[in-house]
Amino acid sequence: MHLAFLTPEYPHPRVNRSGGIGTSIKNLAEGLIQDNHKVTIFVFGQNEDAHFTKDKINFHLIKTKTFKFLGWYLQRKAIARYINKIVLSETIDAIEAPDWTGITAFMKLKCPVVIRCHGTDAYFCNLENRPQKKKNFFLEKKALKAADHIISVSRFNAKETTRIFQLKKDIEVIHNGINIDHFSPAEAYQKNTILYFGTIIRKKGVLELPGILNKVNEIHPNIKFRVAGKDATDVFERTFTIALMKKAMSKTLLQNTTWLGELDYKSMREEIANAHIIVLPSFAEAFPMTWLESMAMQKALVTSNIGWAKELMVHAKTGFMEHPENTERFAEHILELLKDEDLVLSLGKTARERIKKDFSIQEITTQNIDFYTRIVS
Repeated sequence: MHLAFLTPEYPHPRVNRSGGIGTSIKNLAEGLIQDNHKVTIFVFGQNEDAHFTKDKINFHLIKTKTFKFLGWYLQRKAIARYINKIVLSETIDAIEAPDWTGITAFMKLKCPVVIRCHGTDAYFCNLENRPQKKKNFFLEKKALKAADHIISVSRFNAKETTRIFQLKKDIEVIHNGINIDHFSPAEAYQKNTILYFGTIIRKKGVLELPGILNKVNEIHPNIKFRVAGKDATDVFERTFTIALMKKAMSKTLLQNTTWLGELDYKSMREEIANAHIIVLPSFAEAFPMTWLESMAMQKALVTSNIGWAKELMVHAKTGFMEHPENTERFAEHILELLKDEDLVLSLGKTARERIKKDFSIQEITTQNIDFYTRIVS
C-alpha cells in the first residue's frame, strides 16, 4: 500500500513545528516502511514549499499562502489541489489527516480520506469547560462528517467525539504506539528530581503543580523541579502560563525550579532518563505520547485519572493516578515515591512491560495495516 498523512507538524529539522501528533505519525510511518509499505507526508503551514526523501519517507512541505478574503477556505482548496496531483502521479491509496480544526473540510481528495481523532478543538474545550469558536466547530464537524472513515486514539475520545458532533458513523479505536527501542530505560536517575514536560498550558494541569509541589517541598526541601516545554498564553488570564506558575510557587520551590524551554528530541529523552519522578497532571488529552514515552523509559509517574488515562495507566501498578484538583492526594503520591526507591523501580518496570505488551509500534502498526487493508480493498 501507499499511504499518505496530512499534518501541521512532524519531528524533522525542516518542519517548523513538532508535537505529539507529529511524533505519533513518525512512529507509525517508520513501522509502515519496515513492513514494506510506501509513505508520503504532507506538512502544511510551512515557511517553504519543498519536496525531499528521508529514511524512505517522501516529504512534501506546503507553504502557507496569504489570501485577502476567505483565507481558511482558499488555503484548504490550494492544499487539496497540490495533494491531488501527487495522489494521481504516485498512486496513493488513502490519506489520513488529524481532526484538529477540520483541515479536510471542503477538500475533495481523489482517494479515501481517514480522520484520526487526536482531539478536536471542540473536544478540548468540552473537557476544559470553555467556549469554542463557532467557525472551528463548523469546520471540525464538516470534516468529520465528510470523512470516509474515522479512527480515534482512545475509546474515551471516540465516545466524546461522537457525542459532541452527534456523529452517526462508527469510530474505530487504534491507540498510539511507540518504538520502545528508542526509549530504553536509564541505568540511573538524579534522586529527588521531578520532571514535567509538554506544552506549558492550563489544560495540561500545570497551574495545579505549584500547589502540589509546594506541599511536597515542605516535607522535602531538597527536591529539584524541572520544566520542559513551550510556554503558552493563558486563555483566561491573558498572560504567559509560566508567570502564573511562578506567582503560585513558594520561594524555596521557585529557587529549586529550572525552566528548560523547548528541547530537541535527544535532549528531551535525556531529561526523562535523569528524572526520579515524572508528573503529568493533565485535564485534557486524547492518548498522550508523553505518557507512552515516560512509561517506555521505565519511569515512576504520577498522572491525572481522567477518561483516557484509564486506558493506559493502571493505578498503583504502572504509577499513581489522581485528579489534578486533589492537590493534597497528588502530593502524597509524590512523597510516597520519594521515600521508597523499590516502589519507584517496581512501578517503572511494570509500566514498561505494559507498553511492550499493548502499545509497541509493532503491535499498533499491525492494527493500522489491518485497518487500511480493509478500507483500501
